[in-house]
Amino acid sequence: MINDTALPLTGVRVLELGNYIAAPTAGRLLADFGAEVIKVERPRTGDELRRWRLYAGETSMLYRTINRNKKSIVLDLRSRAGRRAVLDLAARSDIVLENFRPGTLEKWNLGPGELDAVNPDLILTRVSAFGQTGPLAERPGFAAVAEAMGGLRELVGEPDRPPVRVGVSIGDSIAGLYGAFGAMMALFRREAGRATAGAAPRLPLSSRVIDVALSEAVLSVMESLVPDHLAYGVNRRRVGGRMEGIAPSNAYRCADDSSVVIAGNGDGIYRRLMTTIGRPDLGDDGDLTTNDGRWDRRDELDAAIGAWTSTRSRATVLAELEAAQVPAGPIFTAADICQDDQFGARNMIQYFSVDTGDTQPKRVGFPGIVPVLGGASLPVRSLGPDLGEHTSEILRGLLGLDSAELAAATTGVEGT
Repeated sequence: MINDTALPLTGVRVLELGNYIAAPTAGRLLADFGAEVIKVERPRTGDELRRWRLYAGETSMLYRTINRNKKSIVLDLRSRAGRRAVLDLAARSDIVLENFRPGTLEKWNLGPGELDAVNPDLILTRVSAFGQTGPLAERPGFAAVAEAMGGLRELVGEPDRPPVRVGVSIGDSIAGLYGAFGAMMALFRREAGRATAGAAPRLPLSSRVIDVALSEAVLSVMESLVPDHLAYGVNRRRVGGRMEGIAPSNAYRCADDSSVVIAGNGDGIYRRLMTTIGRPDLGDDGDLTTNDGRWDRRDELDAAIGAWTSTRSRATVLAELEAAQVPAGPIFTAADICQDDQFGARNMIQYFSVDTGDTQPKRVGFPGIVPVLGGASLPVRSLGPDLGEHTSEILRGLLGLDSAELAAATTGVEGT
């Protein structure tokens, strides 16, 4: 067990009311660095992520990953007792995370006003498709829709084919990062006020509600997409493995059917790359000394580089480019990542014995904690918990509920 002094969020309590990926990602980040994150799940089924990408067993590796270092309790939010337990937990928490459709918490009488009444220092982070205000606020939406409306989907794929999606739920993950950052920003401001001589007044509720929209989170990482359009009339387009306006920078196939990424787009780097691939004529070409000229002839450059890589193994390509100080890297599979010395040196794959549905638990690697403190990833303390694993510990130990009260809160036996 890691020493708690290495965990900067030790002592912070988070109540997570979220499902799927976005808000739970924010909770994971806070839990990774020591916050006690109490994840509330519905009776019987729990977070739907438990069955997403489930190949065998009862709980997916996706759930185990996103909900690591947390505690799981079961509450029936349709019941008065369940909602009362949420308010009692909120009264003892620093942060509440939620990603329900806007208006849902209010319908359950668990909105900002009710939460503020039980804890006027509480920080509420709300993640939704389009935010808590505006004409689309009440519209439901997953990250796929947000990635499309935020501008990302239009830029992913080949120019002569329809837009495609990246291979992970990137919109959810980005929103989760902003959710955690917003929560920490408000927490820092709250604590800084407490530390001020004379004790500053409590933060108003408006400063303690963090409003993260998936669509806006995606838009925020689109670099100069909008300014380029408004300033120059530029409409960015899909360019496959390239980056718009930058050359040569692409993925290239090697002789052993593996691939590499080569980023030879710096002026000096470009000349070294051309020398390495045996094309000094292109390196000395006056039209190619700047990026603008190289972008205009990107097809020619990609063909020359691809012809060179196609005659060599990935290892040989990377060794020759490293010797020439040309930025390049392998395109890794999951198996490659598990065997990589760099990830290994920084403890970025951590192994646990996990029930995978077989007769015996299996040793499974999970991604480490980012950012690194002290030279390597902090240890993952626990994987995503079983459904309701900590219900008794929290409801009895923290709230002091007796058996009848616990049953009412978790099963809704007293009705609504």
